[in-house]
This record gives sequence, C-alpha cells and structure tokens, in this order.
Amino acid sequence: MEKKKQAISFEITHICKQSGARTGILHTPHGDVVTPMFMPVGTAASVKFISPEELYEMKAGIILANTYHCMLRPGEDVISKAGGLHKFMNYKNPILTDSGGFQVFSLADSRKITEEGVQFKSHLDGSPLFISPEKSIEIQNKLGADIIMAFDECPPYPVTREYMEKSVARTLRWAKRCQDAHQRVGQQALFGIVQGGEFEDIRRHSAQELVKMDFEGYAIGGTSVGESNEVFYKMIDYSMIDLPKEKVKYLMGVGSTDFLLEAILRGVDMFDCVLPTRNARHGTVMTSQGRIDIKKVQYAEDFSPLDPECDCYCCKNYTKAYLRHLYRSKEGFGIRLLSIHNLRFLIKLMEDARKAINEDRFLDFKEEFFKKHDLNVKDARGF
Repeated sequence: MEKKKQAISFEITHICKQSGARTGILHTPHGDVVTPMFMPVGTAASVKFISPEELYEMKAGIILANTYHCMLRPGEDVISKAGGLHKFMNYKNPILTDSGGFQVFSLADSRKITEEGVQFKSHLDGSPLFISPEKSIEIQNKLGADIIMAFDECPPYPVTREYMEKSVARTLRWAKRCQDAHQRVGQQALFGIVQGGEFEDIRRHSAQELVKMDFEGYAIGGTSVGESNEVFYKMIDYSMIDLPKEKVKYLMGVGSTDFLLEAILRGVDMFDCVLPTRNARHGTVMTSQGRIDIKKVQYAEDFSPLDPECDCYCCKNYTKAYLRHLYRSKEGFGIRLLSIHNLRFLIKLMEDARKAINEDRFLDFKEEFFKKHDLNVKDARGF
C-alpha cells in the first residue's frame, strides 16, 4: 500500500516521568513549532490589534484564521490571488484554518442542516449561503494554511443521545468527503475532529472511525460549551483513549489556564482561544498574581507593571496607572498593550509547562499553579 504524502510530521521529544505529559516538535511547511503550544486567533486574517512582528516577539508559533470570516470578507479568491494567507497577511510562521463549522453552527436561528451541508444566512447582510464539506475544503485549499480542519457539526450542549448519534454519524461521513475533496495533500495537513458530547461510547466511536481514515492530526471538538469542569475533563478523556499516541492532538477553543494544564496532563499538544484578546478588550488581564480588572480605581495611581513576572513589551514599559488611563480614555493603544500581555501570558505558560515536562515535574508545576490561583475548588474557572 502506497504511503500517503504528509504535509506535517510530529515527533515526541520527552515524556514526563512524573505525569506522562509530553513535549514535541511539529514540523510544518512554514517551520517547526514546539508543543504543547497556545495558538493566538486571527479571525479575519488578523490577530486583533497585533502585528506579525509583535507575534514573533511574544514567541507565537502557529496562529489561526477563520474560514467562515475569510470567505465573507475579502473572499477566498482574493486571498488566493495574493498568494495565500501567509503572503496576504505577511505572516511567516505556520497558520491553521478552522473549517467554518463552529461559526455556521453558532448561527442556530438561521441555519438548516442537510446531508449535503449547511444552509445559513450571512451575519453581515443576511444573504443566503451554503457550506458543504467539499466547499469548506475548497476554500481552505485556496487560503493555503499549513493545517486545515474537516467540516463538522458542532452540536449544542446538552442534547439527547439520539441527536448526538445522528450528528456524529453525519460528521464522520463529512470527514470522509473532506478527505476526498482535499486537493493539496502533502502541502496542507488535514485534521479530523472528534465529537460526541458527554457520551463516552459515541466519542470513542467517533475517534475510532476517524483513526481508520488516517488523518495527519486529530482535534477534540464540542467542549467548553457550558458543561461542568468534571464533564469537560471526561470529554477529553473519552476522546483521547483511541487516538494514536504518535499523532498530534488539538483541543479546540479552550484558553482557560486550568483547562490548558489539565489537558496537557492528558496528552493534548495544541490549543487556541479568543479569550486573551477578548478579555483585553474588556479591560481584564491575566497575571501571575491573579486576574486584574484594569478599570478599577485602585490602579489610578499604581505605577507598577501589570505583572512583575512577565517579560512582555507591555510589562517592561508601562504601568497599571497608564494602562487604566488609556483604557478609560478609549485609546486603542491600551487595548493593544493589554492584548500583547494576555497573549504572552498564555504563550509563557506553555513555555513553563514544557520546561516542567522536560524536568519530569509537571504534576508539581500544575499543583503549584492551581494552589497559587485558587483553582482547586469545584468548578473553579481559570482566566
């Protein structure tokens, strides 16, 4: 049997003797990235308020772009004519595009799911649109990211077992159609997405069937949708049982610090979330001392940095008092600085996690972090 051409390869570099967590290197067409890693989200081909140069400075590796938003504006053909996302947005490191599935399914009021695909209305002007597995892959092939995602249904939570069984069966049929439609094998790595909600047998069936299709990597979807922490961790556990150890694993849309560390413990390698930039736009900052709401009056004359343990551009150059002033004055520079800090905070957390894994003390590291940030209580939420 002829071996499939691979766009990426993944090597595990160390397994923590204390915890079983792992570090690795993901080799992509646009360079190597170390895992576990956090990926900033650039929804419309831009990480909000952040330049590519600033992303390099904060040591971001892979960033995300959103298929649905790029399809609407400026359109996949425009990006293709520019030479793909990398040239269009002048980003030299690897890029991952999601399939558009999550955005389409979040438009619950205006969508209709059929075996062929999903009909829905544009959130911009209400015009009718249609995405099928084939269309999603065609768009992603034109966008030209290093890693692309299969088009899946993102079921709401909670749903009945019957609904979930039908949904996962359809998503598996769509996954095969995505593989068949993929025109740039060997240039773009296609990942399959495990679904199944809180049901162990359905999640395991989803993973087992995707493994038979032999994707280059596997994502865990349908988590962090309102379930309790306990259910969230079970969803990851169920999804991981049958996935091959040697393949890279990606937990989609998760950026809370406790969830990140617990998922690393379970063998997950890649994460993304809009949380750091969204929180920054609301004046909320993650720090080594805990969460800070920069709007509060207590920071009006606080001339210390946001975080004494942080090495980002914001913390090296600006004070809480100045950042509060910028935010309250609605100066865009303030949101830029807070965004830089929040992104660097999570990227640095991944650096610290990798160091702890390589030193065989990841359980100690996680326990120290949880204790410091009061994350051991039931249904605590990290930043």
